Amino acid sequence: MFELLATDPSSQARRGRLTLPHGVVETPIFMPVGTRGTVKSVSPLELEALEAQIILGNTYHLYLRPGMPLLEQFGGLHRFMAWDRPILTDSGGFQVFSLAKLRQITPEGVHFRSHIDGSKLFFSPESVLETQGIIGSDIAMLLDECPPWPCEREYAEKSLALTQRWAERSRRWIAEQGRAGQHYFPIVQGSVFPDLREKAARDLVDLDFDGYAIGGLSVGEPEVEMYRAVEAAVPHLPAAKPRYAMGVGQPDQLLELVSRGVDMFDCVLPTRVARNGAAYTDDGLMNLRNARYEKDERPISADTHPLCAPFSRAYLRHLIKNDEILGLRIVTLHNLHFYLGLMKRARCAIQGGDFARFRDDFTRRYRQGVIE
Repeated sequence: MFELLATDPSSQARRGRLTLPHGVVETPIFMPVGTRGTVKSVSPLELEALEAQIILGNTYHLYLRPGMPLLEQFGGLHRFMAWDRPILTDSGGFQVFSLAKLRQITPEGVHFRSHIDGSKLFFSPESVLETQGIIGSDIAMLLDECPPWPCEREYAEKSLALTQRWAERSRRWIAEQGRAGQHYFPIVQGSVFPDLREKAARDLVDLDFDGYAIGGLSVGEPEVEMYRAVEAAVPHLPAAKPRYAMGVGQPDQLLELVSRGVDMFDCVLPTRVARNGAAYTDDGLMNLRNARYEKDERPISADTHPLCAPFSRAYLRHLIKNDEILGLRIVTLHNLHFYLGLMKRARCAIQGGDFARFRDDFTRRYRQGVIE
């Protein structure tokens, strides 16, 4: 499934390749978020034009709408959304804990009410894997509990013990009923406690999964704590399997985590900030609502995607100020292109043996945030 192609001599950055049922994924990689079976405002053909290699869907939202009977009728999410490249699905655990009403966590699983209509629902370690089998994702995530931040150590310990028991149950289910070709990743938790992160990583590796995710990141903790959590887990994860940092983050954070040995990322930021009229560039975040762009004839950036290049900053500002859908679509395409391009540049830098210099140069320029 995973081939390690190169390592950076002055950091832990890795260049790899994932071979999945629906295609090959070059790592490090950013996965656009398609929570409900769509990357907001972007078509699958546009995603292909952006060279997106894999996207993310969410089990919780897809379970509620459109529902498993319809996805089963279509033979899975790929055909339903007309996307023939790889898909990773989150288990929905984070959404249960952040969105669901009146949730009750038990050793058996989680009882909760839908955030849409209040109906009673239940997720177990086994049921979320069965659901992801119907969705037909290339990579399925195991059910875990994501502890809040901040949380007391006692809560983090109990939460981690529950996540581990669920992982053991998932391992048994996979052995007996796992979908052929589908790959399974557990999630390393442990909040901001390094020894718990290490324990989680070691215990999950003992169960021997296809890859490993690090969760509970970017949930409000200081940036330095996020890095410490990753640093505590990564050394105990196998080098021959992919590592995925969930829900992270800003462009400079991605490069910092690449330098710490992480291979896969997802985040809603590229599409979310685009809907607020902001564009990512090497020189920081550009707020296209600003009056300074009212007559600016230049494109967002010199290296924007050809789909975005014909449009001036002045025109985009006009669209955004008037709430025209085209404006947010163009900026969304640009932001996804930026994130995907950043990972492509990282892969080239690792292959060339100078990733650390690339990271430092990019971070210095990005954090200065001097946009003309």
